[in-house]
Formats: sequence, structure tokens, C-alpha cells
Amino acid sequence: MSFDNAYESLLGHEDAHWAFGTGFSEALSGVNREFPADVDKDALAAYCLMLGDDALIFSQRLAEWCSRAPELEEDIALANIALDLLGQARMLLTRAGEVLGKSEDELAYLRDEREFRNVHLAEIDCGPGPGGDFGTTIARLLVFSSWRLALFSRLAPSPFWAGSADPVLAAIAEKGLKELAYHRDHAAQWTVRLGDGTDESHRRVQAGLERVWPFVDELFATHAVETRLPGVAVDPASVKSEVDGVLDAVLSAAGLTRPADTRAARVAGMAGRDGVHTEAMGYLLAEMQHLHRSLPGAVW
Repeated sequence: MSFDNAYESLLGHEDAHWAFGTGFSEALSGVNREFPADVDKDALAAYCLMLGDDALIFSQRLAEWCSRAPELEEDIALANIALDLLGQARMLLTRAGEVLGKSEDELAYLRDEREFRNVHLAEIDCGPGPGGDFGTTIARLLVFSSWRLALFSRLAPSPFWAGSADPVLAAIAEKGLKELAYHRDHAAQWTVRLGDGTDESHRRVQAGLERVWPFVDELFATHAVETRLPGVAVDPASVKSEVDGVLDAVLSAAGLTRPADTRAARVAGMAGRDGVHTEAMGYLLAEMQHLHRSLPGAVW
């Protein structure tokens, strides 16, 4: 399989490592890229940026664990989860770029901090560096994957949900369901393993939950973009009870305590979806975008 476009994975090449490569110029003609009738294209592009940025930024955070995880098998697992999310980000940014007139690389590497629309949970620094912890990364992965899986389960067509009226969003979600189900299961197993392990592992994963919990409320806040896309987007508030049920079941099995529902401070009521980010975001982008900005137009 070639790596000439971000959509080729939607045609069933399950053995392909479709997250790799650069220089993607055109989407494959076999993918239905027509826009739904009467859709607000600007809102659709913004929504794809929101979901795409969530995946791109969290993928970058997970990649920081490469060669630093507690065991070799986990090193590979986190890298593969990061690649799954990177593949989702590629397709979502490509869909947004069809409206905005920009390539996926331009959207990933040439936007400034205020132009990114990811939730704060994806960007906060709790990786292998100073102050980071594996237990915190697992807690974040559990929350993020449970939430994203619930969203994608409604964007994808099923006997229970009509799915998104945008055919590309629906296809991306349908492909992502298996990936996200694995991400959630992997995080849940580690949460139980750590929570029901030693006193030290229990303490550290509980501390990880306390670290990420102030950013959970943002995940379920309905944004104006989502209200402009009836039948296309999913209102995140509609999945809160489902996600709460999953998290409560995992935490109970792990013997962990659900943290108090607190909310991280916002700026004039704005957060990641509005382009207002935490201090960690600037450092993340500086590292992620450095090579592309240093060598404009480079491909490999």
C-alpha cells in the first residue's frame, strides 16, 4: 500500500501502517467525500479540528513514553496507541483541510497555539519527564479513551445510532471503534492492576486520577460548534452518563476512589475548544513543530 493520502485506510487495508509518511496531497477517490446537504461547512471543519486536535496532541503525549515505559511490552503498546490516534488525526485534519484549503501537515505544524481546539486533558504534562508518572498517564488514557469511544460509537452507524450524516466522519468513527475499544480495555486493565496492586502502585494511580480529574468536566461541555451540526456532530453532554458508568465500574474493580468533581480554572469561561490552553501546550507545540518549521516543505 502507498502512503499518498490520509483516507486510504478506510478501504479495508487492515495490515497497513497508515499513520506513517508525509506529502499527502489527494484523498483516494474511492472514499465518499461529498458534504451532506445544507451542512455548515465551516462548523464541520471546526468540529473535525476539535476531534483531530484531541487525537494529535494526545498522540504526541503518549509518544513521549517511547523507550521510557516500565516494561518493553508497554513501550510498544503505548507507541501503537499513539499511532492509532495519529492515524485518526490525519484523516480528521484532512477533512477539515478540504474546507479550509490547507493540508494535514499545514494544520498540524503551521498553526499557532490559539488555533488548536483540543481539550486540556490531551495536553497537560504528566509524561515521563520531571513530575510525570506512569499511573497518571494510565488514568488519563482511561478517561480519554472511554470518552472518545462513547463519542465515536454515536458518530458511526449502528443498529442503535444513525451515525454522523457526514460520510467521512462516519467512516473515521467506524474504523476508530476497534482501536478505541482496545485503548480503553488496555487502560482499564492497567488501572485495576495498579489500583489493586501494592500500596505504592495504588497511591500513584489514585494520585494520577486526582491530577487529571479537574479536566474531565471540559469533556462533556457542549460547544457552539456542536450545536450548529445537528445530525453530524455528537453533543458530548449526551455521553456523560455512559462514560461515568464505565469509569465507576473500573475504579470500583481497582479499589480506587472517584475524585471530587472539580473544574480546572478557565479564562473568561473559555478552554481548549476556544483556543485557550494550559502552559504545557506551548512547550508541546515547540517540540512537535520544530522540525517542520526548521525545514519548510521537507518530506521523507
